[in-house]
Amino acid sequence: MNLSIAFPVQIGYALERLSDVAGLLCFMESRFCEYPMNEIEVKIPSAVAGSYRICIGNRILDSLWDRIEADFSQSNKFVVTDENLISAGHLEAFLGQRDIPSFVITPAGETSKNIDTVVSIIEAMEKAYLGRDSLIVALGGGTVGDIAGFAASIFKRGVPVVHIPTTTVAQADSSIGGKTGVDSSISKNAFGAFWHPAAVYIDVAILTTLDDRQYRAGLVESVKHALIADRQYFDFIESNIEAILKRKADVLEQMADYNCKIKASVVEADPTEKNQRRMLNYGHTVGHAVEAASGFELLHGEAVAIGIIAAGMMENKMDLGETGRLDRIRKIFEKIGVPITLPPNLAEDKLIDLIKRDKKAVNKWPRFVLISEIGKVYCKDGQWAVEVEQDVVEKILGKL
Repeated sequence: MNLSIAFPVQIGYALERLSDVAGLLCFMESRFCEYPMNEIEVKIPSAVAGSYRICIGNRILDSLWDRIEADFSQSNKFVVTDENLISAGHLEAFLGQRDIPSFVITPAGETSKNIDTVVSIIEAMEKAYLGRDSLIVALGGGTVGDIAGFAASIFKRGVPVVHIPTTTVAQADSSIGGKTGVDSSISKNAFGAFWHPAAVYIDVAILTTLDDRQYRAGLVESVKHALIADRQYFDFIESNIEAILKRKADVLEQMADYNCKIKASVVEADPTEKNQRRMLNYGHTVGHAVEAASGFELLHGEAVAIGIIAAGMMENKMDLGETGRLDRIRKIFEKIGVPITLPPNLAEDKLIDLIKRDKKAVNKWPRFVLISEIGKVYCKDGQWAVEVEQDVVEKILGKL
């Protein structure tokens, strides 16, 4: 009985509340009509298409300052480098006896790739009375370029940056394309922006000063470029591997030309990585997980080499593999001297967990870039990264 009485009472109460809400809506409508709002549409023009030059040469570092002064005569220059470049004598070779305001990243490497370093660079520029007519010159490897590029993107709401890359990876890849950023305490490149350089100057002679492990690991990005975009370049690497390892200047210049043209063509098609630019991540999804799981004891290129082998195994599983292709890739990596199997102490479940956390993951699982043949990325339904089931990846990691 109580339920039968309470039910209509609750309905009556609800109807009263609905009446109140309806009254409020009518009141609000009348108020909006009483005080109408003007709306103004602001049209934002598309960014004007631009371009920048990549200049490649041998033993040009000591003449580059004059070239930069000529190319950017109206800009006040500020140099960002790191302590390794000073120890190697590269900053002195670049500047000579000129007294140019600069910032030296200390310590060199990933440890300093954080927002505090960027703040220090910006404050150093302010203390030097630099303004929006500034030009940041980044002399160093990928970490220096990432930090300096990001500082340029936010100093006084953006000033130009030019890159003088000094490592194998930076000359082949990271100095081109406009990706900048620094790490947070939680993840890589949490702070970042697309900020294309005003110019890139590559001196291949600098590569002769790198230690052997760093040099060899950096070559993996060149192999990646060949695999995703240019069969002829892959054949070139394969047939010139001994000269490459001996760091012959003419061969290094040809590699720089191949790398820059491939990277530039991809970036031109997709400057902010909406789709096609993902092809540059070939081997990197597994590679990044391997790199992190190793506690960064593996160099980036070493981990990516393992990731490329994993991608090749996925391709074979999905009937995308050409006969003998994976063996050719393994032989090149063996000659370069980078690993092609997982270190024995890496737990597969940890790798899977890291892959799930990949920045490109959707619903806790990323898509993978694969190739259908040397020089051609597998593109399905207009997508340059495709689905690979988790159990397939797990089985491949178990065999890797």
